[in-house]
Amino acid sequence: MRILEFTLLPLTTAALCACASTPKQTVELSATVGRDLEAAIKDSCAQVQYQPLPTVTADGSQLLQLLQNLIANAMKFHSKEPPVIQISCEKKGREWIFSVADNGIGIAAEHAETIFVIFKRLHTRAEYPGSGIGLSICKKIVEHHGGRIWVESAPGHGCTFYFTLPVQAIPQETR
Repeated sequence: MRILEFTLLPLTTAALCACASTPKQTVELSATVGRDLEAAIKDSCAQVQYQPLPTVTADGSQLLQLLQNLIANAMKFHSKEPPVIQISCEKKGREWIFSVADNGIGIAAEHAETIFVIFKRLHTRAEYPGSGIGLSICKKIVEHHGGRIWVESAPGHGCTFYFTLPVQAIPQETR
């Protein structure tokens, strides 16, 4: 029971938190993700590559968790090749579109929505460890910030997870 409580805590925090959204340098968050996942990156021989990333108005701890979950999944579901993960962002209209692309095992199109449902797993725990809530947490975080999240993939061809965040004016003194 304690394991279940510990596992569900991040999901409820993401859903209920009315945390302050402030301007955050996603470059700084990316560096924190790199430090937090340093051992896993080293163990998997992963290459994590960042394109220039914008400053966004968001809850920093939630955005950090979002990036950590997506990068950790890319390392977990890698192919026989060492993971190569590319994080980029582009502005389209009134939103930022972030992408986290990998060279992993990929996902069949029919599972593109299912993977965001809590406890829905495509693999057994013996094949890939985990609780089955990581992507549902990602979805809650993105939706909390007024965005959306989706995946484009094919089995054996890696995944690209996309998520959007609204473009908001950032006060001059925080730039």
